[in-house]
Amino acid sequence: MKIRDCMSTGVQIANPDDTIETAARMMAKIDIGAIPVGEDERLVGMITDRDIAIRAVAEGLGPDTTIRSVMSSDIRYCFEDEDVVHVLKNMGDNQLRRLPVLNREKRLVGIVSLADVAKTRAGTKTGRALSDITRPGGSHSQSMTDGTGQMQLIS
Repeated sequence: MKIRDCMSTGVQIANPDDTIETAARMMAKIDIGAIPVGEDERLVGMITDRDIAIRAVAEGLGPDTTIRSVMSSDIRYCFEDEDVVHVLKNMGDNQLRRLPVLNREKRLVGIVSLADVAKTRAGTKTGRALSDITRPGGSHSQSMTDGTGQMQLIS
């Protein structure tokens, strides 16, 4: 099965010069936590609710901050003609829950998430990817233990 067979299409795209308030409103309206950012018909980043909370709000930046200022520009993606099992393995290896999907001309054509794949016959592989994605110690780890298993208080 190919990614094009299970990806979500009709994806909302944010402009990097829009504000994070605009991005947050888009996320609330479509009930999603990540939006691709495009410029000149090219994918240039992703903005997530976490980007807004950690890179903007936690740093004291206001709602008029541009998406470009806080978006992730080092984005991983897959191609629509890639095999689902291969993409799931990459998602697990990189601890990613969703990926933008591009055609071979590198134009955004959709997004694939673990939930999208779980709804297909390839969904049996989703459990392995989820296990890999949620393993401790990834680049977005929020471990609050002191190494001995004791919880740390954050002040």
